Amino acid sequence: MKLTVVGGGSTYTPELVDGFARLRDTLPVEELVLADPAADRLKLVGGLARRIFAKQGHPGRVVTTSDLDAAVDGADAVLLQLRVGGQAARQQDETWPLECGCVGQETTGAGGLAKALRTVPVVLDIAERVRRTNPDAWIIDFTNPVGIVTRALLEAGHRAVGLCNVAIGLQRKFAALLGTEPSAVHLDHVGLNHLTWETAVRLGGPGGEDVLPRLLAEHGDAVADDLRLPRPLLERLGVVPSYYLRYYYSHDEVVDELRTKPSRAAEVAAMERELLEMYGDPALDEKPALLAKRGGAFYSEAAVDLAATLLGGGGSPYQVVNTYNRGTLPFLPDDAVVEVQAAVGAEGAAPLPVPRVDPLYAGLMANVTAYEGLALDAALRGGRDRVFRALLAHPLIGQYAYAERLTDELIAHNREHLPWA
Repeated sequence: MKLTVVGGGSTYTPELVDGFARLRDTLPVEELVLADPAADRLKLVGGLARRIFAKQGHPGRVVTTSDLDAAVDGADAVLLQLRVGGQAARQQDETWPLECGCVGQETTGAGGLAKALRTVPVVLDIAERVRRTNPDAWIIDFTNPVGIVTRALLEAGHRAVGLCNVAIGLQRKFAALLGTEPSAVHLDHVGLNHLTWETAVRLGGPGGEDVLPRLLAEHGDAVADDLRLPRPLLERLGVVPSYYLRYYYSHDEVVDELRTKPSRAAEVAAMERELLEMYGDPALDEKPALLAKRGGAFYSEAAVDLAATLLGGGGSPYQVVNTYNRGTLPFLPDDAVVEVQAAVGAEGAAPLPVPRVDPLYAGLMANVTAYEGLALDAALRGGRDRVFRALLAHPLIGQYAYAERLTDELIAHNREHLPWA
């Protein structure tokens, strides 16, 4: 089995490699290819990857290359974890929207649109290269904004599934609070990527006992603290929103906070410099503890589980993924990409039935779905008017004066990545 990671020079990669090493019985990788144009980073990450495999007795081979075509040739699955423009572009995404009083964040709002515009054409080019050499390969997208990128891949006819670590992170936290194994916890997870709610927490799988009311009653403070939302709000809603809902439920508070502290991009950039220095130590043969602060917790477990199941291995039958709606949420178009529990197998992901969704959540999902369609149109066809329409549609913006100004700012800060500009 050959797996290729595009963006293999990312500081995330040792987390992924550690999962491949530990879970080799679930996903027996014979060749792991790390592909990245940044040869200096790739050398450091690749060296650590080989040492991790060696320490854990993994017999697989780790290959590093900047030749994308060679990297994807013959791959059974290709994992995408790239960041077009690097942390410098993220720094911009997180700062210029604040000038208009809007959230500056890399996956939602104006910053999220900027990332989508930079990313979608690059991802589609990579996917076409995969299809030319091995059309049956699966593409697993971890590249943000996952919902928009996955929709672009699916609309272009690629065998693609989107993946996010929010659900697996909550599953692990809830299992620890409940004193049970993560495999015993099944989430009724519904929404769009980075716009999701846990409407039930079941023990034993779909149809199991819903212990969400007990979880909130006994551990409401711990859950609320993780989400940085007030416990009374969670009790009134009776659900657990993802922490990304804070950008919607506490928008102005978040904007004030972001204006008065260093950006997350600056924090991550500093962390990456430290991590890369660590990766260069030939004595290091495991992922360092600092990596847990980088983000992407449990990404490796989720990625291994999904890849193993898609490739006919021993992964979990039910997983939270991003895939076509196809009537799962009747208030959204069939070609919307939703993030829900799905039955996953060698033929792909089939969403499980979802109970009626409260209008409080359905309305916001419909609004953001409309934005994502406009965002994808802007990413594929370009043009100032398309960018403006997408910004005007986003519920975190929604005012024409803001949309006008943000359109100009977005184009000015991303001109080198937007050929039409």
